[in-house]
Amino acid sequence: MGRIKCLIIGSGPAGYTAAIYAGRANLSPVVIEGTQPGGQLTTTTDIENFPGYPQGISGSDMMEDLRNQALRFGADIRRGMITSVDFSSAPYKLTIDAEKDIEADTIIIATGASAKYLGLEDENKYRGLGVSACATCDGFFYRRKVVAVVGGGDTACEEATYLSNLASKVYMIVRKDYLRASNIMQERVKSNPKIEILFNTQTEGLFGEEVLEGANLVRFKGEENEERFDIAIDGFFLAIGHKPNTDVFKPYIELNNEGYIITKGITSETNIPGIFAAGDVADTRYRQAIVAAGGGCKAAMDAEKYITENRL
Repeated sequence: MGRIKCLIIGSGPAGYTAAIYAGRANLSPVVIEGTQPGGQLTTTTDIENFPGYPQGISGSDMMEDLRNQALRFGADIRRGMITSVDFSSAPYKLTIDAEKDIEADTIIIATGASAKYLGLEDENKYRGLGVSACATCDGFFYRRKVVAVVGGGDTACEEATYLSNLASKVYMIVRKDYLRASNIMQERVKSNPKIEILFNTQTEGLFGEEVLEGANLVRFKGEENEERFDIAIDGFFLAIGHKPNTDVFKPYIELNNEGYIITKGITSETNIPGIFAAGDVADTRYRQAIVAAGGGCKAAMDAEKYITENRL
């Protein structure tokens, strides 16, 4: 196989949008789908905030639409996972599934970020049936219902505040005896009559017949005054952070302290010429499908400009 002009790693909204733009620019893009074809959105039941779908659409259906659009413009979409890279000199070398080597003139990294989960079996059981890692994505489905947010940082406080505008009650499940969030966010949740903070509390399990109905909690775990109790909830939101999928790129690509790719100014450029980043892998703030799609567009346009300027 010859050298790839534009290689896109990842198949979420950023990766597929990059493929659509790169395909229309005759860059013959190759997309490596990764372990989760379609990205995080395939685990989201209904998407109601992506423009152009007035009735809403399931995450997997929307990603199928984006995939078909990329195929229509000539994208070559392949199963596989990038297991090692050599970005020391162009053309850049990559290995798929530890066995197949490829070379590329430009690369768009759109590998996303994975929400951190507690590691309970029940989280998988109720994922999309009450368990979510994105309040802005799924909060709308919990209007006038009771929900819980796990976490004590700024993200958890923001999600709890956001959900309090929709839900009838919001529990915050906080492992420590204090909130890690900034003072202004702490004040916001503590003064909100709809939010009840459960300090020194951990989640042991979740329960429900068809969908999530409640959580098994323990307060002061392992101490003399340990106390076990259940709460009835319709939604369980994880807000304990995200982990960007950047480990394989670490030796070469400049990352911030949390592992997100650092891009230059308003562009999608990384510290290595011809390598670009799009979507949640470089987004510490928004993590929304529409923003990721916009990032994919930018990265493809930046790649096209790079190819033209370098006569590749």
